[in-house]
Amino acid sequence: MDARSTDKSKLPSRHVTEGPERAPHRSYLYAMGLTKEQIHQPLVGVASCWNEAAPCNISLMRQAQAVKKGVSAANGTPREFCTITVTDGIAMGHAGMRASLPSREVIADSVELTMRGHSYDALVGLAGCDKSLPGMMMAMVRLNVPSIFIYGGSILPGSFRGRPVTVQDLFEAVGKVAVGDMSLDDLDELEQVACPSAGACGAQFTANTMATVSEAIGLALPYSAGAPAPYEIRDKFCMTAGEKVMELIAKGIRPRDIVTRKSLENAAAAVAASGGSTNAALHLPAIAHECGIKFDLFDVAEVFKRTPYIADLKPGGRYVAKDMFEVGGIPLLMKTLLDHGFMHGDCMTVTGRTIAENMERVHWNPDQDVVRAANTPLTPTGGVVGLRGNLAPEGAIVKVAGMPESAQVFTGPARVFDGEEACFEAVQKRTYKEGEVLVIRYEGPKGGPGMREMLSTTAALYGQGMGDKVALITDGRFSGATRGFCVGHVGPEAAIGGPIGLIRDGDIITLDAIKGTLDVAVSDAEFATRRAAWTPRTNSATSGYLWKYMQTVGPAVDGAVTHPGGAEETHTYADI
Repeated sequence: MDARSTDKSKLPSRHVTEGPERAPHRSYLYAMGLTKEQIHQPLVGVASCWNEAAPCNISLMRQAQAVKKGVSAANGTPREFCTITVTDGIAMGHAGMRASLPSREVIADSVELTMRGHSYDALVGLAGCDKSLPGMMMAMVRLNVPSIFIYGGSILPGSFRGRPVTVQDLFEAVGKVAVGDMSLDDLDELEQVACPSAGACGAQFTANTMATVSEAIGLALPYSAGAPAPYEIRDKFCMTAGEKVMELIAKGIRPRDIVTRKSLENAAAAVAASGGSTNAALHLPAIAHECGIKFDLFDVAEVFKRTPYIADLKPGGRYVAKDMFEVGGIPLLMKTLLDHGFMHGDCMTVTGRTIAENMERVHWNPDQDVVRAANTPLTPTGGVVGLRGNLAPEGAIVKVAGMPESAQVFTGPARVFDGEEACFEAVQKRTYKEGEVLVIRYEGPKGGPGMREMLSTTAALYGQGMGDKVALITDGRFSGATRGFCVGHVGPEAAIGGPIGLIRDGDIITLDAIKGTLDVAVSDAEFATRRAAWTPRTNSATSGYLWKYMQTVGPAVDGAVTHPGGAEETHTYADI
């Protein structure tokens, strides 16, 4: 695409670069060293979530430079900018976790505002953490300019006394220390070796789950989401993305040509097949919402139900993202799903080709055991299951990857906690009992606010050897690193009078991941009596962003979104 022959009559950047009335605007571009040719080329936003908060983000700025080289090589003009990230591993287990899910909205909103304000023509977005991945993809489909997503890559596994470890081992080590199964000296040694490089948490936690989604949904280049952050091949993927986004401008291929109902189903299938994080059931509806597509928790769960679980990845399995990349990457997973009828092959991708066309060059690797063929799965249904019942009329979600079928039904008396801290204290002091269903409520999107994850509590239970002896349900969320019978996204949430806010200690709760049900032995009449006596509970968000978030956030079943979405649009940014 040559700048001298570029027709910018339909590109957003014409509003800042073309015509005599834009001379003042161009003067700012000249001030930054741009040439006349660069000013009149397409302007490509290169957005990254770089910061020094955590290893998942630290390599993004370096990778953004490779993207810029690719854009420039294809006769585009890259304009780099950054947005925020809240990193769950550091926010986990305290009040900082309330900022995590809201950060997804801030990322999407801030990328939208930067693109709008400066009239960029296309977007390459780099993200490396749990909420920054969906936030960046939400911005892409909201803006609907030609876009390519780039994952910053996973961290390498650590090594502790000859065995591979991840941050999951550290969270569980906290529980071991509490019961005397690990010394403080051993904990100190483990924490220094568990995270040895840049990159996001290495197992199939939320970041790698959403990275898998990025390829399966068609917004990322094949293989690009699997390469670990330290691998130099990442720079090649980044440069190629910069070149390819210029092709998308020329061909007029936009994110909403790629993100369709079928591609959302492909993404959900990849999550289920890889034993991915339950958080995908929050983020896929949010991405769909930006397009004006209804694809809620129940739609996601339906795909989960019909998709086999085939990737033996942690936390339920044996391997990490690096291992899958080295035996064939995410395309290996997608290839067998497509071959056996579990993916739609006719969906467009950022390569300019369909999923089926991309998969034509992918060959099955029989000399590996990280990914099973889809006709010989680990289990016949997905690693994540949707639940519904009188305790969760708006649904709930549970990750069963790695759990034997005998452990997928649990009945026990409720032990109710208003907030995670109270439950974590009970776990640390071991004042709970085997066979109980621990209930953590008032942690939903509005009630938290912010729908915190409960990894500190669930990991401590496993560290104490009690992970399969109790169950846990919450109107909050669970980390992708969570394992065991842990049910999240229970809706309606307690803060708006949902059933989870009305149950009491001793109520008998039955969780059945085989049937897909979540019920409590409380009659409708008794629920009505309790509801009449229920009063709303206040929280600490009386000002600032969390207050603002609480006013607009919707229920988890629809993705905890904060604006009307694509269904209410009259036009997209791309058409200004």
